[in-house]
Amino acid sequence: MRTDPSIASLAPGHLFCFGLGYTAERLAIRLLAEGWTVSGTVQTEGKRAAMAALGITAHLFGPEHPLADPTGSLGEVTHLLSSIPPTEAGDPALIEHQAALRAAPLLRWVGYLSTPAVYGDRQGALVQETDTPNPGSARGHRRLAAENAWVETFSHLDPGESAGGSIQIFRLSGIYGPARNAIAQVRAGTARIIDKPGQVFNRIHVDDIATILMASMARPNHGQIYNVADTEACASGDVVRHACALLGVSPPQPIAFDSAALSAMARSFYSECKRLDTRRLTAELGVELAYPTYREGLASIMSSDFAR
Repeated sequence: MRTDPSIASLAPGHLFCFGLGYTAERLAIRLLAEGWTVSGTVQTEGKRAAMAALGITAHLFGPEHPLADPTGSLGEVTHLLSSIPPTEAGDPALIEHQAALRAAPLLRWVGYLSTPAVYGDRQGALVQETDTPNPGSARGHRRLAAENAWVETFSHLDPGESAGGSIQIFRLSGIYGPARNAIAQVRAGTARIIDKPGQVFNRIHVDDIATILMASMARPNHGQIYNVADTEACASGDVVRHACALLGVSPPQPIAFDSAALSAMARSFYSECKRLDTRRLTAELGVELAYPTYREGLASIMSSDFAR
């Protein structure tokens, strides 16, 4: 029985996920428990077998593997979620199957998972969904172009019709949860504290993402954009230090940002600083985060680890 009022009215349907990754799989497991049908795409046969074991029908999809039967795969789909990052050529799902997606006969909800990188650097300012995007990175430009392409693809949906539908954009901050968190990094010896004064990030627990997506399915708003984040932007070192305190170990020594060996993706994260305003999640979707800060999230992860 559901206890979250934001998703209490959500009736079972058929969710198709372009990209059955960490976030989509977590959402899928919750929906399966509520009587939903879930299908989607993966990149390997091994992942397809793993999804089948969960009760999810997965199709190979990638640069060399468009859906073999897109019309058939999408024919009974009521809800569609895309989490595949765009390439320089554009969004893979739209490149391969835009016409089939537009023609899906039962589709009534579309969600696209994007990133706050579309806002660009705001020097620590609070960013609302109504603020004009101003990406400062190639990643941000690609994501903004993909957002616009998804909205345009489903501009024909009319939420005012009895069988109408809607598309929503979700700009997700740094995702963490079971197996992907600061506690796991500290235990593995891979946790680092990158020292860049004034740099802050929001983050979001994967289970709160699932709740937010389900709330949007229950209360869709055509064309709406949501910042998906916790309520406390902070330095990444704060999270690592808290994880170390929970584990009773000393934190690693900070590494100056200028001397840190970072991947291109990580360096792009540190090139921008913003705080995400998330009041729309509560005001419009009725969502109260289970993990409003990293403290609650890490406490839950720690508790689950001890329970095993």
